Amino acid sequence: MAKKDVPPRWDRKMQQRLARGEAAALGELYDRFASLVHGLAHRVLGDERAADGITREVFVHVWEHPDTYDPRQGPLRTWVATLTHRLAVQRLRATETAALAREGSGTQEELEHKVRRASVAARADYIVQSMPVPLRSALERAYFQRRDYRQTATDLGITEDEARRRLRLGLQLLSTAHESEAPGAPPGYGGAV
Repeated sequence: MAKKDVPPRWDRKMQQRLARGEAAALGELYDRFASLVHGLAHRVLGDERAADGITREVFVHVWEHPDTYDPRQGPLRTWVATLTHRLAVQRLRATETAALAREGSGTQEELEHKVRRASVAARADYIVQSMPVPLRSALERAYFQRRDYRQTATDLGITEDEARRRLRLGLQLLSTAHESEAPGAPPGYGGAV
């Protein structure tokens, strides 16, 4: 395995600890990723209780099947986010399909559109949260504070060229939210909707 292909040490160690059944490892993993998992699930489902359920499901799955994570495929964070995304989309499809059958209003195409929209929004959230702080700071100023690149440069104490570069790179990363795979996930890693 090439140096750059070596997964982060923490990821490998965590997977080994989970495989040994260390409850402390699950607690540590939960502390690190619970807000990510809950946020992504809530973004897809739009429901607090459903997001709580998905959060529990994700960590139960990780606890019971730590061997399904392959550190060579990517970071543990991406695997957990991809698992969350997949379970939340499955839940959304199931609840919406049941509602469609019960009420008879809407179509399968509308359901798929709703699932795709929720899925893209969740991926965009994940991308922003995973972005390096300098890129995220520039995007947040431009989007939430309606700052242009000159104002962003002044706010961050960087050159205008650097502000433009950060904004462009941040937007390029965000544009990948429309792709069918989870951000940063290798093909087949389970991110498809």
